[in-house]
Amino acid sequence: MSMQDTASSGVALWRLVADGIERGIADGRFAAGDKLPGEMEIAETYRVNRHTVRRALAALAERGLVRAERGSGTYVEAQKLAYPLRSRTRFSEIVGAGGREPRGQLIEASDDVATRELARELGLKTGAPLVRIEAIRLADRTPICVSTTWLSAELFPGAGAVFATTRSMTKLLEHYGIRDYRRGATRITAGIVDATDAARLDLALGRPILVVDATDHALDGKPLVTKHSRFAAERVEFLVES
Repeated sequence: MSMQDTASSGVALWRLVADGIERGIADGRFAAGDKLPGEMEIAETYRVNRHTVRRALAALAERGLVRAERGSGTYVEAQKLAYPLRSRTRFSEIVGAGGREPRGQLIEASDDVATRELARELGLKTGAPLVRIEAIRLADRTPICVSTTWLSAELFPGAGAVFATTRSMTKLLEHYGIRDYRRGATRITAGIVDATDAARLDLALGRPILVVDATDHALDGKPLVTKHSRFAAERVEFLVES
């Protein structure tokens, strides 16, 4: 470690920079969602080199306090999103209730066929045609989860194109005349983000995720959609409601 990376007190300079930025977040100088000053400006403020600034920002990102967006800059992470798990779970309503703007982005819509497990969840025969929708869900500009959703291609023809327009699963179902639905059993497991989802969620490789598998049903009990969602663990707090 160079002399420039170590303060005379023996405390690493990158840690002093990280502590200063963290204090700015705590006292409100940098609010949730704010873009931090650029590396050069931070370096000039603390009279350190850019390598030291990068190390400080990396340490803050590792703790979930900031998030680097490729080609854009570094932003202050919002507080964890309180995410109730209940019979009527709606991403847009949950995010909106927290004072943030819900957004959805279609990654890809494609044809698929029902495996034995998917057929069981959707009440179909193995090999039945499905529509598979990959999407990112965001609160403001922060990615919260990546979801893979399967629907019957016979019941929901053209579902991919509908989602591309509505960017909401609730609105997609409304398009087909389904005004209300209920969540069945929800299974939650812990995991580690892979390279593909790390890029989509703006997470570092190796960060923890929460994997949620669930099936939504019509009010008469008929399965509608089944989902496999990967949540950034540092951005959500699940609340199980009875």
